[in-house]
Amino acid sequence: MSVAKTDSRVDEFISRAKRWQPELVKLRSLVLESGLVEELKWRQPCYTFDGANVVILGGFKEYVALMFFKGVLISDSSALLVAAGENSQSARQMRFTSVDEIEARKSDIAAYLADAIEVERAGLKVKFKTISEHKRPDELETRFKESPELKKSFEKLTPGRQREYLLHFAQPKQSKTRISRIAKCEQRILDGKGLRD
Repeated sequence: MSVAKTDSRVDEFISRAKRWQPELVKLRSLVLESGLVEELKWRQPCYTFDGANVVILGGFKEYVALMFFKGVLISDSSALLVAAGENSQSARQMRFTSVDEIEARKSDIAAYLADAIEVERAGLKVKFKTISEHKRPDELETRFKESPELKKSFEKLTPGRQREYLLHFAQPKQSKTRISRIAKCEQRILDGKGLRD
């Protein structure tokens, strides 16, 4: 494939990176060789196929990552992919700590990128858990019984907003913290707003 056109905003992103500059440059060049279109989304270098997000580059404290949006659908033959987070249903990351490590995995990276492009070309979709499959904390169920208006407002929220709240409420280990989080978010829910709106 021909090398894709670069986006000057990504040049700027990499030049401003405090860490992982050489690694980002190397990963960028490998991704561009795949023919994906380079853009800047969410203030990160993002690569698309026919307008669909395929992979994004990100530097973290301990590593630099190639995150595949539909990583769960990619054949992980070299066991390089890890879940982006404990609640991630779709995204998977390839993590690196040096240019040498990236160079050693160059053929794997190319194969995974080709697989990710094929996933998009084939129109494959990730089957996400439905809201009903997410467990509601007991404290939230109790509050819904006390306030049917809160339950009604919660159920009117988009599935994404409901999921965000459910993950936020279920995260603490202690019941009193879950209760406190629910109480702090009640008005936002009643107003039809998401956790981060």
